[in-house]
Amino acid sequence: MSIFRRNKSAEPAAPDELDDVTPSEVDEEAAADDAEVGTEDEVDRSGGPHDVADVEGRDGRLDLGAIWVRGLPGMELRLEVEQESQQVNAATAVLGESALQLQAFAAPRSEGLWGEIRREIAMSVERQGGTVEELRTDLGTQLRTRLPSAGPDGRTVFAPATFVGVDGPRWFLRGVLSGRAAIDDDAAEPLLEVFREVVVVRGGDPMAPRELLPLRLPQDGAPEAAADADEDETPDLDPFERGPEITEVR
Repeated sequence: MSIFRRNKSAEPAAPDELDDVTPSEVDEEAAADDAEVGTEDEVDRSGGPHDVADVEGRDGRLDLGAIWVRGLPGMELRLEVEQESQQVNAATAVLGESALQLQAFAAPRSEGLWGEIRREIAMSVERQGGTVEELRTDLGTQLRTRLPSAGPDGRTVFAPATFVGVDGPRWFLRGVLSGRAAIDDDAAEPLLEVFREVVVVRGGDPMAPRELLPLRLPQDGAPEAAADADEDETPDLDPFERGPEITEVR
């Protein structure tokens, strides 16, 4: 597994068209809610993703602060760094023509976030003329979306993306599949296994629900040789860059 650092001047949490549904700070009063209840989209997490309290050590995973990630042969890990603050705000696993963006967020004790965020994403996509399909899986409900944009020849093209979300104890882990993995289940499966193998380290600090859990550059290198490069030296693979597209004549 190779590691690349890529500076970003803008937050990469979601496609530009979905900025209004990017998890962000909300109702701080909910952060103090100590009631323990189930979520509406509860998932059996025995197969992952995992809470740090449920595992014994990193077991070969790469320590990125709030998340520990297990690599695959041939996988590249892109760390998105906000240029001004130099803070890592997303990790993207790239395998062939597919990508999986990973981010973890603080969540209230009382309820999960995925049900609410899923509805917000679906409403935003449909409002922009896109399509949304809900799919029940062992990781809970996923959203398969197609977002329209104007192609260079005047035709409308639809860029696919699949949103995956799992609620854990006081955290929410989100993954976004793009490229080939957004339309091909066989291409998606290895990256979904990366998602399942993630360990989330929530920490004990009080945080507002939907606040991004802090990521960092790895302190101990990667299982294989790691590469650290600036943006102009690294192939610019954005998980929300156009990959496979579906074209319609309008």
